[in-house]
Amino acid sequence: MPFQPIEPRRLYRQIADQLRQLIQSGEFAMGTRLPPERDLAAKMGVSRPSVREALIALEVEGLIEVRMGSGIFVIGRESVRMLDNAPGPLEIIRARKLIEGELAAVAARSKDRSLVGDLNESLREMERDIAARTLPIHGDRSFHIRIAQASDNSVLQAVVTQLFDERNSPLSAQLGSHFEREATWMQAVDEHRTVIDAIALHDPEKARMAMGVHLDRSHQRFSAGWTTPGKSN
Repeated sequence: MPFQPIEPRRLYRQIADQLRQLIQSGEFAMGTRLPPERDLAAKMGVSRPSVREALIALEVEGLIEVRMGSGIFVIGRESVRMLDNAPGPLEIIRARKLIEGELAAVAARSKDRSLVGDLNESLREMERDIAARTLPIHGDRSFHIRIAQASDNSVLQAVVTQLFDERNSPLSAQLGSHFEREATWMQAVDEHRTVIDAIALHDPEKARMAMGVHLDRSHQRFSAGWTTPGKSN
């Protein structure tokens, strides 16, 4: 028998594998509600964000359904869509914070006279899309990539572009469908504006901090609890 390549399994995939096995073995029957996210994290000895990513993966696979305000229910025994071992959306946000915080500081040192104007136009585009009830992804994307461009480093631009575009993955799209709303997007616009103000003042430390706060809050918005009746999740 030939050797098979060994692929390291991301933590959220390991959690998803365990939950999938429990569902397929009948431990969690069709139509039943899974334990709250908090309880799953405690029983498995992992963080709630990792459980969150695992549950989103199982939802994309068609095994569970997240019903906001009601809980997480088993709706299938066999996966209708298998996912690869891609990084989870919350893991990506944490990576972006490390990289983009420093890039915001670099942008604050930039002498590019068009930078602040371009960033403000990205915000106006986001606001127009929000008002039109359209997902403001294009303006959001251009904001983050424009800051990366101020570094004059094509490798860093490519990294930021790749990480941002991961939000188009099935996992990120499913997570966004639960938590992205007009109010959360307006919060993101305000956070972007704080980053721009720091860049306009040529204050690297404030720019670094403002970008870190923005991505921390993005992580928090996607990590908000799923509340089940009579119990905080």
